[in-house]
Amino acid sequence: MKEMKLVWSPERATNSYIDTVQAVSTTQCHLSSESGVAELLSAMAAGWNAQLIVETWSRGGVIPSSLGLAIASRHTGGRHVCIVPDERSRLEYAKSMGEAGMSPEIMVGEPEEVMDGLIGIDFLVVDSRRKDFPRVLRLAKLSNKGAVLICKNANFISNMDSSYIWRSVVARGLRRLVRSVFLPVGKGIHMAHFSAAGGGAN
Repeated sequence: MKEMKLVWSPERATNSYIDTVQAVSTTQCHLSSESGVAELLSAMAAGWNAQLIVETWSRGGVIPSSLGLAIASRHTGGRHVCIVPDERSRLEYAKSMGEAGMSPEIMVGEPEEVMDGLIGIDFLVVDSRRKDFPRVLRLAKLSNKGAVLICKNANFISNMDSSYIWRSVVARGLRRLVRSVFLPVGKGIHMAHFSAAGGGAN
């Protein structure tokens, strides 16, 4: 049986990137230090044809990367879900995204409450400034095709800490860490690509 895995599409990545650049430039998002992150995440999520894009957000956060992920989901025809901790965060996020013409799905609650219903995640973005981000990563039910996991605002996470975080994902099942890298974009991005189901270390 042929192994299902993530397949990269340069054309889809480029189109999503361009649309995000245009969207960010026409909103207040271009004033945010996260604008460069938005275009990168949008291109990656679309390029990998992510069908379930999940992010975490909390009150006071910025919107550009969320905008980029929403645009990516339109290019892939996938689902974009944002996890927020409380109702005030939900209202603020919905208002900001609505002003940008987006209406993503929003789930409210603790990671243990909401992650259980999100099966087959192939692109996950967490904010490293949130204390619960390691729990979100550990609880994520990844796609059988493999997945790309992103920690943004990661400048304060050491290489040792990031290695521990990724190992905790691998330890939950037959997953292999294909590649991980730190990118000096915005306030830092730690990115990891995990293998398809059953692709554990030989």
